[in-house]
Amino acid sequence: MGGKRTEACGRCGVSSVVDATDDESDERDPFGGERIEVDEREARAAMRPQIAAGRLKRRLDEIATRLTYGR
Repeated sequence: MGGKRTEACGRCGVSSVVDATDDESDERDPFGGERIEVDEREARAAMRPQIAAGRLKRRLDEIATRLTYGR
């Protein structure tokens, strides 16, 4: 089985986060070693829109439930 080896750890999915937060002056390669190393500050910055969208969805669901069931 000398075919292409793929990562099962989510490394491919993290590449878009790294690209979005990549700085041209940054010489660190998060994919260089055995593990993905992404700075916590960069990861938090990439997650902010998803967190905001989740909170908005929850609020809209609560409003729709109240309107539908009168609770």
